[in-house]
Amino acid sequence: MASKLGLAGGIPERRVRPIWDAIDSRQFKNALKLTTTLLSKHPHSPYALALKALILERMGKPDEALSVCLNAKELLYKNESLLMDDLTLSTLQIVFQRLDHLELATSCYEHACGKFPNNLELMMGLFNCYVREYSFVKQQQTAIKMYKLVGEERFLLWAVCSIQLQVLCGNGGEKLLLLAEGLLKKHVASHGLHEPEALIVYFSILEQQAKYGDALDILGGKLGSLLMIEVDKLRIQGKLLARAGDYAAAANVYQKILELCGDDWEAFLHYLGCLFEDESSWASETINTPINPPKYVECKLTHLTDEVFDSCVENASAFVQKLQAEASNDSLRNPYLSHLEIERRKCLFRKNNDDNLVEALLQYYSRFGHLACFTSDVEAFLQVLPPEKKMEFLDKLMKNSNSLSVVPTRALGQSITLLKTQELIGSMFNLPVAELEGSAVQMAELYCKNLPLSKDLDPQESMHGEELLSIVCNVLVQLFWRTRDLGYFIEAIMVLEFGLTIRRYTFQYKILLLHLYSYFGALPLAYERYKSLDVKNILMETASHHILPQMLASPLWADLSNLLKDYLKFMDDHFRESADLTFLAYRHRNYSKVIEFVQFKERLQHSNQYLVARVEAPILQLKQSADNIEQEESILESLKCGADFIELSNEIGSKSLTFNEDFQSRPWWTPTTEKNYLLGPFEGISYCPKENLTKEREENVRGFIERKSLLPRMIYLSIQSASVLYKDNSEINGSLADPKISTELKALLERYAKMMGFSLNDAIDVVVGVSRGLKPYELEFS
Repeated sequence: MASKLGLAGGIPERRVRPIWDAIDSRQFKNALKLTTTLLSKHPHSPYALALKALILERMGKPDEALSVCLNAKELLYKNESLLMDDLTLSTLQIVFQRLDHLELATSCYEHACGKFPNNLELMMGLFNCYVREYSFVKQQQTAIKMYKLVGEERFLLWAVCSIQLQVLCGNGGEKLLLLAEGLLKKHVASHGLHEPEALIVYFSILEQQAKYGDALDILGGKLGSLLMIEVDKLRIQGKLLARAGDYAAAANVYQKILELCGDDWEAFLHYLGCLFEDESSWASETINTPINPPKYVECKLTHLTDEVFDSCVENASAFVQKLQAEASNDSLRNPYLSHLEIERRKCLFRKNNDDNLVEALLQYYSRFGHLACFTSDVEAFLQVLPPEKKMEFLDKLMKNSNSLSVVPTRALGQSITLLKTQELIGSMFNLPVAELEGSAVQMAELYCKNLPLSKDLDPQESMHGEELLSIVCNVLVQLFWRTRDLGYFIEAIMVLEFGLTIRRYTFQYKILLLHLYSYFGALPLAYERYKSLDVKNILMETASHHILPQMLASPLWADLSNLLKDYLKFMDDHFRESADLTFLAYRHRNYSKVIEFVQFKERLQHSNQYLVARVEAPILQLKQSADNIEQEESILESLKCGADFIELSNEIGSKSLTFNEDFQSRPWWTPTTEKNYLLGPFEGISYCPKENLTKEREENVRGFIERKSLLPRMIYLSIQSASVLYKDNSEINGSLADPKISTELKALLERYAKMMGFSLNDAIDVVVGVSRGLKPYELEFS
């Protein structure tokens, strides 16, 4: 910026630099004083006015900032020579964007480009505006103009990315991809391509049209040399060959990848997919893809004959043995996990390979049983075994427990793995209560015994054996569920609090405590534990499910208000600033990131949690101001009398929702926000699988949002009806109530009651009965 400062509206750089220095150091009062002096000498300078507007906005004076910006805009329009100044326009754009008036910045650039159609800087500024507005069609049109003006490859790629975004995130048809392909072909014929990212975009355009052969031809030609890293080139080649149906050639390519990168698990799954001619491993992600996909893929084997399957298994096994023999690093798990995956598929195909899988699991334990990731590694493979074989595997593991490593940390890791495997299989609930109690005591003693192993670790590092107290907690909670003896529940809390006195940064303890306190009804303590997690940035989206549902149903309105404000601020700031990242990706020619950033923003915008928070925040404000009618009316006025929420209620049925919560971090007894096993009778299991309840959850969330969105409008109509009735009773010539208000209110009440499973009259009877103490409050009216 410094190089352009002297060109801003003819103002010398030495006069402007101190203002920017004051802004950068957040000395806004001093910056405003300097700007006032500057304006006294240059009263008609749009740039000086833009600087003043920027400072006023930073000082929290949005109305004054907008007024100054509009004055600067008016001066720009009057003096066409000043329109050439991109620095003034970009400064105005910053302020307009922060004031949520980006359309005004766009209109400035459109006006300037209309007056000076061949100015590249102004066109890039206009393109930036369209990026911020997510106007993909206008992005494309502007990029094409820039490409025609200077013929640079980057502007062609900007246009092609804009076309892709129309198809992926907009309403553009797939015929647009033909246009993008044509533009690239023409450019390649005349100029070639010079950037690896440009080639990646070309491949993605062809892939979206299923033109895998064309993409392979390009990869094998001169353009393929743009990809300098051999493994990256092989990954693209393998994927294209597999999508084209040439599974044999693709399998050979994935073999080469695994020989170069022996720990590439995804490549091995693709290799097996090619051998078995199964396209499941190439399933494309969608906006609704879970954030924690399974480590294995569902495979299709029914189309194979016994002979073909045996041949594929023989080839895969021989290759895996070769990888194991050539592994130079004993810590590489992929060659041994690959053996487990082959045995899993044999089980799925023949259903009589259980013994071989058990033996392979035991071998994997002997090599990697000391690692904390062992149970998560083998979970998918244990799922295909029948219960009796799982117990057989566990029995053999227990027999091997006498031969633990002589290295203390490895021995501790192996002991923890045995306990976690018992948890995973669910054998603990077959033990008598006394034996379970003894097991919990032994684990606590083991934890204390091994504390010296962690004495030299940094306080924020994970301790050796810290998982033991989590397992103790799980056992005690299971005992509570089994016996309903509250003492076990209290002991679970005490064990975790003890663990936090030893290591106060252990987030697993805090999450478990949060849910224990929530179940116990001690929400203030649960919220304190949540705050101690120091949840920030994207974790607000993925981790706030631990506390938000409980807080929404609680009377802790002040804490709930802070929680919602922080969450909505993060989300809204991201939506406002994500375009900066997108344009930065354009500028740095990282075109794959352009698509990624826009799709990520789309995913967050469709977040079910975000929609719930948007609805709940104003309803909470109305609750907090229920004793002040003036504040209530002011809030409703800011909500457009609830009209927007009625629109949301009507549209929610057709909206696509995403579920971005990380449920893997939740305790076993409450795998989702809607389910808590402790609220029901004991079911005799200790391990509750993470069920896929997305469809059921989606229906529940849609119903919740549809119902809650009616409340602001109903409250507004109720106030209007009450105020009219009051006037009618207090004034002789009072006006009659507007029949439209009562008609709309009745319709909304009937709709709300129907959602609750009542007729309007029945709902009124229930409410009156509850208010008079004649009926118990057993129904949720939230």
